[in-house]
Amino acid sequence: MDQPKTIVDVAAGNPDFSTLVAAVQAAGLVETLSGDGPFTVFAPTNEAFAKLPEGTVESLLADIPALTKVLTYHVVAGKVLAADVVGMTSAPTVNGQEVNIAVAEGSVRLNDASTVTATDIEASNGVIHAIDSVLLPE
Repeated sequence: MDQPKTIVDVAAGNPDFSTLVAAVQAAGLVETLSGDGPFTVFAPTNEAFAKLPEGTVESLLADIPALTKVLTYHVVAGKVLAADVVGMTSAPTVNGQEVNIAVAEGSVRLNDASTVTATDIEASNGVIHAIDSVLLPE
């Protein structure tokens, strides 16, 4: 019988999240995001990382505290499914800052900058929602 897959396992099994998985590994967050949770991860796709200014990903990978701050800004404690997200105006992230949530024209937007492109990707310790832009904390 297959073991249920954690958020990290699910992301690692999806080629659209390879940059995110590499960043999570570099920041040393694999064990945390493979833990009991539950967690909700607003997961930037590879295309989202590619939208960042040239050199941003490389500089984050070279600055682990900054990388960790960015990555934990994409994680909300608890399992928040899409049906719940649409009723929220913000959510506290693991890094301590709020992410703003708005629903417009049938799409969920985070910080008026990122659109949720896939929802409710289930994992044994939470849920993933794919987003089209990397969220940058203040």
